[in-house]
Amino acid sequence: QVQLVESGGGLVQAGGSLRLSCAASGRTSSYAMGWFRQPPGKERDFVAAMTWSGGSAYYADSVRGRFAISRDDARNTVYLQMNSLKPEDTAVYFCAADRNYRGRYLWRSEYDSWGQGTQVTVSS
Repeated sequence: QVQLVESGGGLVQAGGSLRLSCAASGRTSSYAMGWFRQPPGKERDFVAAMTWSGGSAYYADSVRGRFAISRDDARNTVYLQMNSLKPEDTAVYFCAADRNYRGRYLWRSEYDSWGQGTQVTVSS
């Protein structure tokens, strides 16, 4: 398993932007990578995913058009650019790695490794 460390969270006003980073301890070029988020008192939900080598990207309906996932395999890092942030985007954001991608990017159980999370707070 790879070790994942997220960074880039913080407090931002509604309409603002943040870029989250997820650094992996090992090579992740053959992994699918995902971002999930967990609002206070709620379940951890899918946000975005990208297949190995950046072939395909997938987004939750709630963030499509505002968020963008990207990866730099040379740096073993995946990013989540978040624009036009809303108070309902407030959550702890988690990075995850799927070693044996089977197309089930929505399922938390498909991911082998998780980061510790980074808090994103959007004020109104």
